Amino acid sequence: MRLVQSTGKSCAQIARDLVIPPHYVARWKKQWEAQEPAGRPGNTGRGIAAHSKQEERIKHLERELQIARQERDIEKKAVA
Repeated sequence: MRLVQSTGKSCAQIARDLVIPPHYVARWKKQWEAQEPAGRPGNTGRGIAAHSKQEERIKHLERELQIARQERDIEKKAVA
């Protein structure tokens, strides 16, 4: 679900990028949203305000890296 959050793309677009049926991504997103906030990976239950600037910076860089990887993969597919 990080792809949906970090890229801002729709579930359908993510599914097309990953070449999987769209209902899989929608179901995963629904299941992820139904989890308790403290049960989500990377969430300590303290809330966003408790995150340090360094943690926020890491998250930002991870999002940028994920987008760059997706763009690279799309370009590889286009060339092939």
